[in-house]
Amino acid sequence: MHTTGLFSPDDESEAVETYDSLGPAAQTVVKETAKAMAFDADEYGERVTGDVIETARDALFASLLSVQVGTTEEFEAWRDGFDGEVEVRGSEHVDNVVWHVAPGGRAVAATFQSEEQAAVGTLRRQAFGTIYRDILR
Repeated sequence: MHTTGLFSPDDESEAVETYDSLGPAAQTVVKETAKAMAFDADEYGERVTGDVIETARDALFASLLSVQVGTTEEFEAWRDGFDGEVEVRGSEHVDNVVWHVAPGGRAVAATFQSEEQAAVGTLRRQAFGTIYRDILR
């Protein structure tokens, strides 16, 4: 079993603080991406909206979440000791699981067979969509 990612907020206020701190980074990423795509000032003004910056911040936040990666047996052992709600997606007939523990005694998990990186990315997007979006809005 191992962990990938940089943070797992302990509570909702820490999640909000981290999300807020990513605003300038999201703006820089979008600005530099638009520059690399050779947007002129008019195109930049037309296409780079607040929603674009917010989407970049959402993606940055999700991509930094800590995720546990382990076998089904390791996940089940962890789950047996977890005192909270766990939403599991995927097939029960595969060997591996990724999971993220969020504030409020909630966790999300996804099963996978061999594509760990894809499973981690998918789980992070699911965690953002099912847990953090409501906390951060």
